Amino acid sequence: MINGQIRDKEVRLIGESGEQLGIMSSKDAYKLAQDAELDLVKISPKAQPPVCKIIDYGKYKYELARKEKEAKKKQKTVELKEVRLSPNIETNDLNTKINNAKKFISKGNKVKVTLRFRGREMAHAMQSKRVLDDFAKQLEDIAVIEKPAKMEGRSMSMVLTEKR
Repeated sequence: MINGQIRDKEVRLIGESGEQLGIMSSKDAYKLAQDAELDLVKISPKAQPPVCKIIDYGKYKYELARKEKEAKKKQKTVELKEVRLSPNIETNDLNTKINNAKKFISKGNKVKVTLRFRGREMAHAMQSKRVLDDFAKQLEDIAVIEKPAKMEGRSMSMVLTEKR
């Protein structure tokens, strides 16, 4: 809230250079802000009494937006990458998939390893679980199993994350 929108009887006022001006009525605080040709901005509405500051509102909004943008830059996003396998995958193909998963994990992403079943392969789903177990075993030096292998419809999947 700014200027005339502030309806509280009393507010704690902070001057434009950051000094405490004490508790006063919101009308008096608004007059002080007008004399300084600045805005009265409610900074902490939940405080008792609410805290208001005499500042340039446009500059204040710009600073808030800049701080928010800076915080967003420092935030690290973790993506979930998927590696698809089939139950009768050959050794060299499996090694290629393992190398891809290593790349993803080293970049800080999670890896979802999915074993897709087609047709009659569904009858041997539990025997095919060994493919996922081998996959996890080969990556155990850099990754841990976050979510163990589980059947979901016609596929079995598990999630691997970086070791901490």
